[in-house]
Amino acid sequence: MSAPRISLRIDFGSEPERRIGPGKIALLEAIRSERSISAAARRLGMSYRRAWLLLDAMNRLLGEPVAVTETGGHRGGGATLTPFGERLVATYRGMEAASAAATRPARQKLARLVRGG
Repeated sequence: MSAPRISLRIDFGSEPERRIGPGKIALLEAIRSERSISAAARRLGMSYRRAWLLLDAMNRLLGEPVAVTETGGHRGGGATLTPFGERLVATYRGMEAASAAATRPARQKLARLVRGG
């Protein structure tokens, strides 16, 4: 068994909509690669409505849009991350990597403990 992974969630209050965690960051990364909220939602196995509500919650929490949408056109519109959204993803992933590195010995110890060693 390998060492347990760490999952990072940042709470800006006690309400669920005031959190940033792996699910919201994965949504932003999927929007970046798919260039579409609906395609990102499908990729993550969630409804378009759920993806839209998560984006809205992030925008309200952070006070600045994390993604922008483009409607219509011959290609049907799309979505892209804002520079702020890109910085949010990069900062979160940096915090996640630093947390994983800092807790590596403890996670390895936990894995041995769980194995009975």
